[in-house]
Amino acid sequence: MVIFIPVAILGSVGLFFGVCIAVASKKLHVHIDARVEKIISALPGANCGACGFAGCAQFAKAVAQGIAPPAGCVPGGASSAHAIADVLGVAAELKEPVMAVVHCKGGRAEAKERSVYQGIADCNAAVIAGNGHKVCTEGCLGLGTCVRACPFDAIEVNDNGVAVVDPEKCTGCGKCVGACPRRIISLIPKVHKIFLSCSNHDRGAKVKKYCSVGCTACTLCVKATTSGAITMVNNLPSLDYSIKENFVAAANKCPSKCFTDLVKARPKANIDSSCNGCRACVDICPVTAITGEQDKRHVIDKAKCIGCGLCVDPCPVHAISMWGGLGYSASDKTLRQRA
Repeated sequence: MVIFIPVAILGSVGLFFGVCIAVASKKLHVHIDARVEKIISALPGANCGACGFAGCAQFAKAVAQGIAPPAGCVPGGASSAHAIADVLGVAAELKEPVMAVVHCKGGRAEAKERSVYQGIADCNAAVIAGNGHKVCTEGCLGLGTCVRACPFDAIEVNDNGVAVVDPEKCTGCGKCVGACPRRIISLIPKVHKIFLSCSNHDRGAKVKKYCSVGCTACTLCVKATTSGAITMVNNLPSLDYSIKENFVAAANKCPSKCFTDLVKARPKANIDSSCNGCRACVDICPVTAITGEQDKRHVIDKAKCIGCGLCVDPCPVHAISMWGGLGYSASDKTLRQRA
């Protein structure tokens, strides 16, 4: 009896706690969705946060729960979106690919400096210390804060002291956009190759005193863009990429050359023998590269043609086409693709 009583007590206590643990395991059981691991395997694993979640694992859980869309991973692009959609058994609604661009190209050769900065190599530190070393208060400081923020090694500071983006490496995650203290980086559709490389809101001769490639708000780019895709906002051209426009004419008309065109060799317009001499192409050409008499075949001066393609659609007999090659510039590398 002396031995039986403590054994019974211990056994009862053990049974009680065993029942409690069994009940707790049922009540506190966390269901693990098998789809989460499959979704994670379809992601690039960058943990960049561009999806709006803390990392790939959190994004995968949100997708499985229906909180986030299958195409929410920007770096993963179409391949990840389709793979995730297959896991969920739904259709992938793809987003238009975007890339980051730096709205400044005024480096040491073009933009004047008002001081010598010898502090921490960080744009935020330079802004706090004295709002940077450039006369232009909205230009790139070139201290590499965006470079360090990019998880894909798609940004570098060139020899001229300006940050540039490699469109081939850029996934459009947007980490650099938030990292830049001067807010001169934005995301544009990747299909477009022209953007404004200036963020300065001064105008006229004042700009030329401190930057040779700064926008002077002359509005010539607006006048050259007949589609209305460029408007002036606070002394800066605002490009509307939702309108069918390639902005070639605007970039060509800019006297300050403050636009950047990633295409280094654009195709040229060509007029075939079906031309009826209606002169519709002559009237629309922004650089007077097309000449010809009424009712006679027109000709194009290839030396003047800028490859804007504005003459193609107005031609009633479809006698104009674009011929030639496209040269895409990626950072300081040049990729050639013949069309």
